[in-house]
Amino acid sequence: MNNYIIFSFPGNKDFAQNLANKLRIEEGELVMKRFPDGESYVRINSTVRNKIVILFCTMNNPDKKILSLMFTAQTLKELGAKKIILISPYLPYMRQDIRFNPGEAITSRLFAKFLSNWIDYLITVDPHLHRIHHLSCIYSIPVLTLHAHKEIAQWIKENINYPFLIGPDSESKQWVSGIAEELKAPYVVCNKIRLSDQEVKIDIPRFSSANETLILMDDIISTGSSMVTILKQLSLQGYRGICLAIHPLFSKKAKEKLVASGALAIITCNSISDPTNKINILDLIAANLEKIMGEI
Repeated sequence: MNNYIIFSFPGNKDFAQNLANKLRIEEGELVMKRFPDGESYVRINSTVRNKIVILFCTMNNPDKKILSLMFTAQTLKELGAKKIILISPYLPYMRQDIRFNPGEAITSRLFAKFLSNWIDYLITVDPHLHRIHHLSCIYSIPVLTLHAHKEIAQWIKENINYPFLIGPDSESKQWVSGIAEELKAPYVVCNKIRLSDQEVKIDIPRFSSANETLILMDDIISTGSSMVTILKQLSLQGYRGICLAIHPLFSKKAKEKLVASGALAIITCNSISDPTNKINILDLIAANLEKIMGEI
């Protein structure tokens, strides 16, 4: 893979290094720092002329990363890079996909337009698709959308004897139903009404469970308010459950709140580095990256 080189953003080095080793891709050196006045510094310390560059940057806390990403991409182009592939396992700005209130920015579309200006190809994992059904609807560059269903199902098979899956809302059905089908396991999807950023009202469908382990499943855990609400309702019926998510954003002491509400465990994919990472999506990304490397 002599014409490929991979650079990792801060906090992404381990994943990018494992990916480079697996596919025998050269690792480049990217220097980033922040000046005392808050401005960003970027330096490419590797030769990129006539090479296809892979940038690995999962975009939790996106506002702290996106300007440096733009600087890096533009500098790579100026230094002669042929193409830039961005691998961002977590893709932000997907939830504000319509104008809910007058005057609001539709940030999913604005972010897609912005990112499409600086990179040539995007690879991501289970983006939060709801009213936007495909990323190609908003991104003007080729996008490869990967799904971690099989990796999640495999972890459940290896660790849970009798799983019963619970999705917190209709948006979660696409993940919960697919994994339940893979496991041939029962599932229910709750009805959620969001009252505020921190407060939700959730109706759980009636179900009976004897020996099953309840698994609350969603694509993202941010504040954890949805799962906390479900856990509290389940505890009144004598149930406890495991919380499982693809993307561990975990803001505002979310993990502590989940545990305090009765979570038996918190399990996530390593799309964002976190101590709860138990499900490895390295092979998923590597296999699909290798495929497109033969096409670009």
